[in-house]
Amino acid sequence: MKRKRTSDDSEGSGSGDIGLGGIFRGLGGFLDLISGLAEQGGELTRSGELGDEKKGVKAVYGFSVRVGGGGKPTIEPFGNVRHNGRQAVVEQVREPMVDLFDEGDHLLVVAELPGVDAADVQFHVEHDVLTLEASHGKCQYRKEVPLPSPVSVEGATPAYRNGVLELRLPKAQ
Repeated sequence: MKRKRTSDDSEGSGSGDIGLGGIFRGLGGFLDLISGLAEQGGELTRSGELGDEKKGVKAVYGFSVRVGGGGKPTIEPFGNVRHNGRQAVVEQVREPMVDLFDEGDHLLVVAELPGVDAADVQFHVEHDVLTLEASHGKCQYRKEVPLPSPVSVEGATPAYRNGVLELRLPKAQ
């Protein structure tokens, strides 16, 4: 793989191979970033979009890296790009970014669902998995979220504002 070097490159100018050194430098930078997140208990999110307006194809992809207790990173992908074993495929249904918080007596689920109305959002819990679905025109979302503890759906309180769903699920007794 070749690339054009810029004046910011530490190895001089001209063109050359990225090689294994470049790959390891990139990986080292990523590992430094994860280490920094572990020390601060932070989160990193990156996303992007690709599209062909003539064909009506729009790919949305991204990931969120969160470092929780014990310094173990959790990588959560989102978007509508999936890998089918051979290639990347753009699907109609998008996987939204979802955060899950344990707030003692209940779980708080926060999901980004832009482009839909509150009436378009549906959810159900089966065993220990929450399924979120929303559809409005071309905006379609679906996400299965594993829950860390049993919940009671009867006392659930959803709130939807400005494309963000906040769902409080009381823990089962």
